[in-house]
Amino acid sequence: MTVDRTVDAGAQPGYTRTTDAPALEFRPGRWIANWDAENKEQWETAGRAIARRNLNWSIFAEFLGFVVWQLWSIVVVQLPAAGFTFSTSEVFWLISMPSLVGATLRIPYTFMVPRFGGRNWTIVSALLLLIPSTGLALCVSNPDTPFGVMLLVAALAGFGGGNFASSMANITFFYPAREKGWALGLNAAGGNLGAAVAQLAVPIVITLLAAGTVNLPMAGWMWVPFILLAAFGAFKYMNNLTTAKGDVAGSVAALKEPHLWVMALLYIGTFGSFIGFAGVFPKLIKDYFPEFSSIAVGTVALSLAFLGPLVGSLARPYGGRMADRMGGARMTVAAFAAMAVITLTMIWTLPLKNFLLFLVLFLMLFTASGFGNGATYRMIPVIFATSSRAARKGASSVATQRLASSALGLISAIGAYGGFVIPQVLNASSTATGSYTPAFYGFVGAYVLMLLVCWTCYIRNAGRNAMGHV
Repeated sequence: MTVDRTVDAGAQPGYTRTTDAPALEFRPGRWIANWDAENKEQWETAGRAIARRNLNWSIFAEFLGFVVWQLWSIVVVQLPAAGFTFSTSEVFWLISMPSLVGATLRIPYTFMVPRFGGRNWTIVSALLLLIPSTGLALCVSNPDTPFGVMLLVAALAGFGGGNFASSMANITFFYPAREKGWALGLNAAGGNLGAAVAQLAVPIVITLLAAGTVNLPMAGWMWVPFILLAAFGAFKYMNNLTTAKGDVAGSVAALKEPHLWVMALLYIGTFGSFIGFAGVFPKLIKDYFPEFSSIAVGTVALSLAFLGPLVGSLARPYGGRMADRMGGARMTVAAFAAMAVITLTMIWTLPLKNFLLFLVLFLMLFTASGFGNGATYRMIPVIFATSSRAARKGASSVATQRLASSALGLISAIGAYGGFVIPQVLNASSTATGSYTPAFYGFVGAYVLMLLVCWTCYIRNAGRNAMGHV
């Protein structure tokens, strides 16, 4: 029998653990050894409180990551008011570059937690957000800043996009399988809300502190205190786990699975649409409704852009829950069908120049993408447990779970490239035709294609490949 009377900052004082399993060991640097979330006694006596405290600070840090990731989508539409004269193509590059870098960083960020510890890497990744936020503030304070410098600083905002992967990887190690889905859902939704809050707060703050003009540097400076708070909170209250191990072999194996690439395509359509449209929504409002030219009216209209990421973020966990009931594949097909119909309706009603109708349709599009986002994420572990090459060869459930975990990280990275693709497709459409309409028809075609891929792979063939209720 092992007795553990060690008390952590978040554990229950005076708790005594009696079990044959090794006792929790609290080491210097806020490292915890012998963590086993599947041990119900350990979980109920001390583990739950520790995990919840780490989850709370992880959500806050990831939330700020999404804020920084989306800052340029809001700032670019205000650049003319601050004296900048960039072309439409240059503006779209400033919008899309953070997504390109953020998606790429998600791959190495996934392996930072096992290498340095979840608490340690959260501190580092939070402090890294100071670079793009202060860099933005300095760049936009001078209208003579060269475009190349602006693009480099916009690229550094990709640090915020990478945070998602390390945050999700860290929380995975803290929670038992029976509660992992809910914890990861909260972590993801809390982070995604950063895009909505940024689009709500920044237009208000940069105009509130300036009379008749815009104070663009505040778009970066306003987040510095919160970033420092997140880093301090991680330093003071989070933990590292010695049991958090990297799985490079699992990632390599996942890359060889055809299902990874199919699901990555579907995730580009769902999460890629969410993050891509979140980036361009303020600019689309500005371009389609130039009558909102005054700063006061324009600020109100642009602030409403936050509703898109908001409803998309809130819809994500409900998409997962509905997928549990009706099947992730069916829910994903329904989401793509809705996105195609809504996009077509938006195209056909644009000549009406009705801002309220435009806003409602785009909110419906964000909602459908959020539902699809949650549904596709729910599909991945089921598919890898029942239909992957490893599963068909009789691999153990532990092996397929490792494979699914690695696939989740890789798919989240690939899907984030949608945040780069959507602005660039709109840019190409505008350059070639002077209109965004061809790009939106292209998105409709992509949604129909993804719908057919999902239906063919995971509904029509479900019976013959034994996937069942995916």
